[in-house]
Amino acid sequence: MNSSSGFNADVLPFNLLDEDERTLLQDNLDIVYYQTSEVIIKTGNAPEGMYIILKGCVSELDVQSSDVNHGHTFVHYTNDDYFGAWSALRGNAIHDFVADEETICYLLPTKVLLDLIYRNSTFGDFFNKDLSLQKQLLAQRDDSLNMTEFMLARIDSSCMREAALLPSGTDLEGATAYMSEQQVDCVLVQRGSRYGMVTRTDLLNAIVLDKLPLTSDAQSIANYRLITVESGDYLFNALVLMTANQIDRVVVMKDSKLYGIIDLADTLSYFSSHSHVVGLRIERATSIEQLKAAAGDMGNLIRSLYSQGVKIRFAMDLLAALNNRLMSKLFNLVVPESLLPHVCLVVMGSEGRGEQVIRIDQDNGLIMRDGLDWPECQQTLEAYTQALVDLGYPKCPGGVMVSNPFWVQPISEWTQRMRDWVAKADSDSLLNLAISIDAHPVAGNKALFKTSRNWLLKELKQQERFLSLFAEVALVFETPLNFLGGIRDRASGVDVKKGGVFPIVHGVRVLAMQYQIAETNTYKRIEALVKLGVLPQRLGSELKESFSLLQWFRLAHQLKQQESGCSPEEINNDINLSDLDRLDKDLLRQSFQVVKDFKKHLSLRYRLGMGL
Repeated sequence: MNSSSGFNADVLPFNLLDEDERTLLQDNLDIVYYQTSEVIIKTGNAPEGMYIILKGCVSELDVQSSDVNHGHTFVHYTNDDYFGAWSALRGNAIHDFVADEETICYLLPTKVLLDLIYRNSTFGDFFNKDLSLQKQLLAQRDDSLNMTEFMLARIDSSCMREAALLPSGTDLEGATAYMSEQQVDCVLVQRGSRYGMVTRTDLLNAIVLDKLPLTSDAQSIANYRLITVESGDYLFNALVLMTANQIDRVVVMKDSKLYGIIDLADTLSYFSSHSHVVGLRIERATSIEQLKAAAGDMGNLIRSLYSQGVKIRFAMDLLAALNNRLMSKLFNLVVPESLLPHVCLVVMGSEGRGEQVIRIDQDNGLIMRDGLDWPECQQTLEAYTQALVDLGYPKCPGGVMVSNPFWVQPISEWTQRMRDWVAKADSDSLLNLAISIDAHPVAGNKALFKTSRNWLLKELKQQERFLSLFAEVALVFETPLNFLGGIRDRASGVDVKKGGVFPIVHGVRVLAMQYQIAETNTYKRIEALVKLGVLPQRLGSELKESFSLLQWFRLAHQLKQQESGCSPEEINNDINLSDLDRLDKDLLRQSFQVVKDFKKHLSLRYRLGMGL
């Protein structure tokens, strides 16, 4: 029977087809009927094609016997859902598809499906089981996100200038003349295998302030601690590096050889956001009021990056760099300069990992040199906490702030407490350690932090019992999938942080601790674990994609709450499934499935209970 008059071709993936392709599809649709418990597709058989449910319900089962009731149900398909496409493309089914009730479907024959995939590669990509490809389609479906490709420009000769290399032995006068002749504001010098940079400002300071003779070798004033990027890397990463390191130029290398220079003007010509302008406002601020104005701009920047479709990982990197600069600048304004070499301000939790996009609350602490005499310590740090509140960073409900003396300790006590937490391994100790292990230094003497961190990583390597207890925390919250493989919805919504973000963050954190990986960022930890062979390549890739998707859904939800007038304290992670379309739900479900698989991986590795 052929009748497609009621078929909706305006939904994904069918809206990826052009007019002729849609006509071909609709002309070849058949309507088929199945009774309750009837097997539509049998494991091992070649399906007739792709099925789109018009009415009814179908289960996908892994059946080990002839009794369908004994099979494990992966997912339920209902009205407008499609199934069988992947099996048809593969040539045989690896699961059974069974009608749960009387079901009517459209059937698109395999031959026509293959024809459409051959004609339209984007339509074909939709049926690929690789989560990253479906995520790309999610980004491409909205024309308002067409800035994504623009923002993901690669570093090549089109966005950089040729490096001006000063001849060996050139003096200061010759360097000045060379820069004028080449019409550049910086040059590179080479000393052995190392490169250094000399800028106009360096020349001015050397001649006017330091009174160096004009015959002095330009190599003597060069800066050899260069920040470099690789040719082919994202131009956006160059912007992040300049923002994080408070510089205006980065050197481009290609196969360990000098390739060129990118400066701020080159980079800003590619971007419509005003991220570096925000960074400059932070850097030039001389009062808390000026910092407050810059912090307000960051809120607009978040919305701009989101609306332009910038990948969540890049947005988090950029915003983390700006947040760190703001907190560092505020700390330097509040704390006396004479004390800065003796203390280290650290941010912890999601701030320490560089993964907090919407400012939810503060998570910070202070490590001090042993024996430091600072009578005004408490008063000064309370002022710092209140200043952060004024800048839009709410107080931490759990008191993880420098205004709380518990999180302000000399280095010996800071280290001893972590040793005690490892030894006790009770719930409070595990929570405190989870917070502090992600610490990242942002101001003061960072060597104090590194001393403590390096000790902890070495201490934990042999603590198998503790690592098992710590890993079990990743299983505390249930994955929001029901026994049919669908998303378990509640009246309050689906908590993407507890159900997805937290298990990934914490599970990866435990593995990173065991293998002494100093990185705190979840993406970088996953990449390091894959490189070491701790995580399989496929699982690592799926974890990164799922983490990005969950964070993207979370950001979209939180921005929507902001727009509706919610205060930072009122913002939550509970997504209402009714706000999502079919593709969103499918991507969210697949992300939760990856989380569930990762929990199984942790359970096997650390011999944990299987409460997933």
